[in-house]
Amino acid sequence: MLKTISETRHGRFTDAGLLLARVAAGAMMLTHGIPKILNYSAIVASGKFPAIFGSAELGLSLAIMAEVGMSILLIFGLLSRLSTIPLIITMLVAAFYAHAGDPFNAREPALLYLTMYVMILLAGPGRYSADHLIRSKYRN
Repeated sequence: MLKTISETRHGRFTDAGLLLARVAAGAMMLTHGIPKILNYSAIVASGKFPAIFGSAELGLSLAIMAEVGMSILLIFGLLSRLSTIPLIITMLVAAFYAHAGDPFNAREPALLYLTMYVMILLAGPGRYSADHLIRSKYRN
């Protein structure tokens, strides 16, 4: 029992944990991205969304691409490491730019997502992913 708890190699439990992290982070991020699609015009008109290169539309579009498009890829484990990069950038902007003047509790969700995405970037998608299936198919 102690040997199982202290094991450091990647195994089925690690791969299951990576699957859970990918699906949970991706699905929860969709709840932030989909409302941005549905309320696109109102969000741009409010003037509260950070402008990227002087354009709130561009900033919002990039956030939607990350929060929806990259989250879907992450859920399936397709191009997982690449898909975390726009999500990491989006969470950095959310935590340190969009919520820069807010108290810590307003920045905390972005920082938690950021932590999850960096962990997935470093650890990879795991065995239960489209990336693994594709890699296995072309390795043989």
